[in-house]
Amino acid sequence: MAKTAFHKMHGLGNDFIIFDGRENPLALDEGKVRQLADRHGGIGCDQLIVLHASDKADVRMQIFNHDGGEVEACGNASRCVVTLLDQDVSIETDGGVISGELTGDAARVNMGVPRFDWQEIPLDYAMDTANMPVSWGDLRSPAAVNVGNPHVIFFVGDGGAVDLGTIGPDIEHDPLFPERINVNVAHIKGGEIYLRVWERGAGLTKACGTGACATAVAAISRKLVSSPVKVHLPGGMLQVEWDGANAPIHMAGPATYVFSGEIDLDTLT
Repeated sequence: MAKTAFHKMHGLGNDFIIFDGRENPLALDEGKVRQLADRHGGIGCDQLIVLHASDKADVRMQIFNHDGGEVEACGNASRCVVTLLDQDVSIETDGGVISGELTGDAARVNMGVPRFDWQEIPLDYAMDTANMPVSWGDLRSPAAVNVGNPHVIFFVGDGGAVDLGTIGPDIEHDPLFPERINVNVAHIKGGEIYLRVWERGAGLTKACGTGACATAVAAISRKLVSSPVKVHLPGGMLQVEWDGANAPIHMAGPATYVFSGEIDLDTLT
């Protein structure tokens, strides 16, 4: 039986299966991704990554969520790819070309310039994305930012008190967001951000790199914090830098190699 090698990695507990398909191209459909991502019958992961050859960058990163759907960007996965390849690298994603560099036992990624226009989030109709005139229960007046994928951010008194597992899917699938949305709830303490994220297509995760970036951008824009800012997630801490206006976002944090293995993909249905 022909077997395909894979790597298991995580960024602050946000875990990934990574296949390197640059030399031997690899195509996976939604059904196979769901089987591989299943934590009982498969290898288990929040997201599955396939690396491809690229004519725009050093490597192209294809990103699948736990539910088998593709997404445009993933900050934690980007740091894992930099660490896996063990070099500074440019990465083509569906959200644009980003770059990453090794920084000792961590990786630092240039996530590109955030986008704020309602059509670039995207929203179903025009509104101010810096202070949206909408609410879901006690969650109100969020900001929306696209950092390669779309995020809505709520600043609250205590992010841990929000039942994100219940309200997260309602917001994710609200018709206001035609491509669905990642949902962030955050509070500020001591000039630092404490964040929980409901990820589109993945649910509650221990960390979300793009969520940390989007939330930091929204908090800096509202003058709640200054750059660089520490973002605390259930899995650990990331540092985000953003100078405003048309500046790119830089995110730094650890990426951990867990194990490698092989699997016969032909056994998947």
